[in-house]
Amino acid sequence: MKSINGIAVAVGVLYLAGCTAASHTGGPDVKAPAQSTPFGKIATGETAQLFSFGNAHGIQVQLTNYGGIITSIKTPDRAGRFADIVLGYGDLAGYLHDSPYFGAIVGRYANRIARGRFTLDGTTYTLAVNNGPNSLHGGLRGFDKVVWNAQPFQNQQGQGITLDYTSRDGEEGYPGTLHARVTYTLTPDDRLIVDYHATTDKATPVNLSQHTYWNLAGNATRDILGHVLTINADGITPVDSTLIPTGEIAPVAGTPFDFRTPTAIGARVDKKQNTQIRYGNGYDHNFVLNRGSATPDALVHAARVVEPSTGRTLDIYTTEPGLQFYSGNFLDGSITGKGGSVYRFRYGLALETQHYPDSPNHANFPSTILRPGQEYRSRTVFQFGLAP
Repeated sequence: MKSINGIAVAVGVLYLAGCTAASHTGGPDVKAPAQSTPFGKIATGETAQLFSFGNAHGIQVQLTNYGGIITSIKTPDRAGRFADIVLGYGDLAGYLHDSPYFGAIVGRYANRIARGRFTLDGTTYTLAVNNGPNSLHGGLRGFDKVVWNAQPFQNQQGQGITLDYTSRDGEEGYPGTLHARVTYTLTPDDRLIVDYHATTDKATPVNLSQHTYWNLAGNATRDILGHVLTINADGITPVDSTLIPTGEIAPVAGTPFDFRTPTAIGARVDKKQNTQIRYGNGYDHNFVLNRGSATPDALVHAARVVEPSTGRTLDIYTTEPGLQFYSGNFLDGSITGKGGSVYRFRYGLALETQHYPDSPNHANFPSTILRPGQEYRSRTVFQFGLAP
């Protein structure tokens, strides 16, 4: 089997010595397989499940097969106090009523497609428009709003959940029946690995991503402006006023988008004299990752986040060419999440590994077209740790 753009799951295991979130001795590295409880029903009558699993360091993950949503991740701070570092709801009703893609798998096409249209092999396809004039994250009922089949597992790498979903030909306007599979694995050394796989019976764009909102302060007690961010990217794909890429690659040097060295998110987020910052009301842009001579199936370091007061860190590795950094610009205090936390302006940040937005309409961008006989494969690793 060929792979789309040569992307395949990287061979081998990434291990970062000294970066584990806590040091515990005794007991197994991997606990019992994930446990599940009913999480509620959606309008179709399908029942969603909530799965919980952890490792010997005390890292705890909860996710639901509704939208493949990560609902909770608990990690320790420097003092060993555990707190939830992702935004979300305590019940299914919140996700059904009002959720800006908290923790979800987004697709069939993550991010935006201009005017909800693209042409493929001479045929123009029209998608649902749900973000101003554009299509966002798969349309009105993307992969974040369906119930996936779920299978817990436990193996030598760790434990987790495999999710699969079949998107029918024509769903949300996309051609081809797409069989998608996403596997979440929590490892003994505090990595959450997300593996994506898909096949199709007709040529179609595919771009899957994970849309967790992070706040490493824990329990969303304050905004993310003090988080220190590093992004391994020399360029971005600039956007127009509707956040659609213009097609160019612009250097980050000398701009508010230069995160090549550790920089507080709040340092330049309000530099409204910069047109791109003004269009995004902050950061909502695709960064072109520096992959150098790495093969398309190799993991590269995409980003690092450090929360200075708690010491929590998040490192992201991916096989993808891009990373969307979103600084929570549309959170406005109207959402009350888990534990009564109010999600105010910039109380969460998203770092979505991906192909570039609107790629089907830009021949100079890496292709997102998957054809029959090919396999879409992608891997992203979230490494949890502590700063000295």
